[in-house]
Amino acid sequence: MKMLSFIFLLFSATLTAKEALIDPDNLFPQVKLETSMGTIIVELDRVRAPITVNNFLNYVVSGEYDNTIFHRIVPEFIVQGGGYSQDFVMKKVYSNIVNEAGNGLKNEVGTIAMAKESRPHSANRQFFFNLGDNRSLDPGRKWGYAVFGAIIEGQEVLEAMALVKTDYNEHMSWEDVPVEPVILIKASLLPAT
Repeated sequence: MKMLSFIFLLFSATLTAKEALIDPDNLFPQVKLETSMGTIIVELDRVRAPITVNNFLNYVVSGEYDNTIFHRIVPEFIVQGGGYSQDFVMKKVYSNIVNEAGNGLKNEVGTIAMAKESRPHSANRQFFFNLGDNRSLDPGRKWGYAVFGAIIEGQEVLEAMALVKTDYNEHMSWEDVPVEPVILIKASLLPAT
């Protein structure tokens, strides 16, 4: 309990009042992602990525991930989502967060990580699942992508997503966009066990 209190105090300065109320005593919260292709449950690691986990949970509990799309699917690489509506309208962004890529967690198959721009501390709401062991996304001589949890149920759903047909989207000028939308219908924080 002392360690939990220490961790919470250490990062409380960076948390908003709302974030501080998101299951603060649970070091490994679980989130259920109900998608158009099935359900995925992820276990998050608040010990190694406290800022990233609290940021993600803030979007979850406020319903901001509901009815968004997985807009980028690259087989054997990633499935990315959380940022756009089905009409490709960008969703509300709270703020960018500190990059916690140096936390020791690796971009391995079945892990969840934060998407970002080329700038190291530009992650905010978009996330991705690793479909392969993506060592090139881990930190090294340059900033990596912060892993903050892993799938504990529904890996087969992720594997099915990897098989959907994708194409170039002229409206957004993007590659690797699913031809038929893959939707994140609802994201829910599960009760602590």
